[in-house]
Amino acid sequence: MKRIKIDRSKCIGCLTCVSACMVSHNSSESRNRVVISSEMKFSPIFCRNCDLPECVYTCMSGAMRKNLETGYVTYNKKKCASCYMCIMACPYGVLKEDKETKQEIMKCDMCTDLSEGPQCVIKCPMAAITLEEVESR
Repeated sequence: MKRIKIDRSKCIGCLTCVSACMVSHNSSESRNRVVISSEMKFSPIFCRNCDLPECVYTCMSGAMRKNLETGYVTYNKKKCASCYMCIMACPYGVLKEDKETKQEIMKCDMCTDLSEGPQCVIKCPMAAITLEEVESR
């Protein structure tokens, strides 16, 4: 399965990954962000598609699911009860409310609807964000 990997030593904080996410989803918000660490280094933050995803375990409606084939955590807005338990459960703080709809969750979907793949990976000018094959556990 493929996962987004970050090389923080290459990130210059240009926010191209954030812009690419917004453009690819035709949204005024991105599903990722860049923060500054305590060592004053830029750190892109993405959904980690956890092996044991707390967002899935706390989702009472089944809107959050782990796809065992791809390893990605998927979100089905039609099933979402807007309880935001997934947001509260995420240990990385990457899930958030869609401020436009106020009824959906914004979560990285790995740009699965685009044949090129994740736009944050493709557009990163420093190659700080890559898509790599990892072993499933």
